[in-house]
Amino acid sequence: MKLYCMRHGETDYNRLGLCNDDPAVEVCLTDTGILQAEAAAEAMRDLSIERIITSELPRTRQTADIVNRHHAAPLMAHPALNDIRTGFEGRPVVDYFAAVESDRLHRRIDGGELDYKARVLTFLDWLDEQPRQDTLVVAHEETLRVIKAHLDGLGDEAMPKLHFANCEVVEFELAD
Repeated sequence: MKLYCMRHGETDYNRLGLCNDDPAVEVCLTDTGILQAEAAAEAMRDLSIERIITSELPRTRQTADIVNRHHAAPLMAHPALNDIRTGFEGRPVVDYFAAVESDRLHRRIDGGELDYKARVLTFLDWLDEQPRQDTLVVAHEETLRVIKAHLDGLGDEAMPKLHFANCEVVEFELAD
């Protein structure tokens, strides 16, 4: 089974360097983000994608809808893929990273999420129980860090060093 993991297209919050982890806050793609998603869709046009799973945040669904124009795959949202709940909604990302610098994986600030990695890994457990279908996941950079580190057998210390551009796709082959 192929697992394609993709970061969403660019948003105004990306440009402004702001945190957004609340699905109720309507943060959508910029014109550049739409073009990024369209380019990714074209590059992925001939891939076998049998289902698409997104986070609950609007930008991932918007990106997935653009890619799905070539696949017409069933689309669903899974809450375990949501971006890390920072406690810094609408505030600068640099402030969040400064606040959690001493222990990025386990530091909880302003009601933020304590064990994000465990939540994301529940998605991989859930996926393992589903029918074996080539799958596209559209999510967030923090989510992709957890997935890539886990599937590539990297330690926690490697996660902050992993970076994913908007609409970058990472491919994994999962054993049947």
